Amino acid sequence: MSKVNYYAPAGGHPPQTQLLTDRAMFTEAYAILPKGVLQDIVTSYLPSWEKTRLWVLARPLSGFAETFSQYIVEVSPGGGSNDPESNPEAEGVVFVVAGQLELELNGEKHTMEEGGYAFIPPASKWKLHNRTNALASFHWIRKRYQEVEGVPHPKAFVTNEKDITPIVMPDTEGRWSTTRFADMSDMSHDMHVNIVNFEPGGVIPFAETHVMEHGLYVLEGKAVYRLNQDWVEVEAGDFMWLRAFCPQACYAGGPGRFRYLLYKDVNRHANLTIGGTR
Repeated sequence: MSKVNYYAPAGGHPPQTQLLTDRAMFTEAYAILPKGVLQDIVTSYLPSWEKTRLWVLARPLSGFAETFSQYIVEVSPGGGSNDPESNPEAEGVVFVVAGQLELELNGEKHTMEEGGYAFIPPASKWKLHNRTNALASFHWIRKRYQEVEGVPHPKAFVTNEKDITPIVMPDTEGRWSTTRFADMSDMSHDMHVNIVNFEPGGVIPFAETHVMEHGLYVLEGKAVYRLNQDWVEVEAGDFMWLRAFCPQACYAGGPGRFRYLLYKDVNRHANLTIGGTR
């Protein structure tokens, strides 16, 4: 695998001379949070976390995307939490994009560097700390786990994307591939968080239209993305948030690879009550 680069926000504050015009938009079908909106003024903080701030990219909204939340979390040296998750029904994925973190999961310690990935089942005991002298940043994707009678909870695991061979999409000559962290046929998982990879010239050659909600954070490169009826330019650091059935496609024009972290809800019946779980 070639050298991996990940974009992580640095915060800051724009000068008074900067134009207000930007690519940020929120529509009935999708939202775009370009990297320029991730400034100091929009950071948040959480109970039980020390020396830590975060940007909230997505949270359940009635009538929009309802299944997940996604944060970019920045942990300063010496920061972290002994009790990071307050909801025992929440499962999570941690994906490190900058620095190094120590994860203690069910009593076992793991050193997570850039590209590090951890799946954390609901009701897990875990801790996360920055033991280094440099900032560390990670994505934290959370979902309320949907129980199914007779189906066990998914198991915790920790890995790194560089240790996983991407699966090439058929008939694409290697231009489009997906780094999959969980087996698609494992019914214990009700969400997947993968990395989608495009070489220059790679495309999604049709308008995908499906029930899964998406969060797409661009880790590397740039592309033109089709969202509903619009074509928009996106680049490393941008976040796209799609509700169910929003048509989507993309063209990766180069000059380098285009890669994004992708969330989607999977493997469960459609809810038959608005805002419900059954």
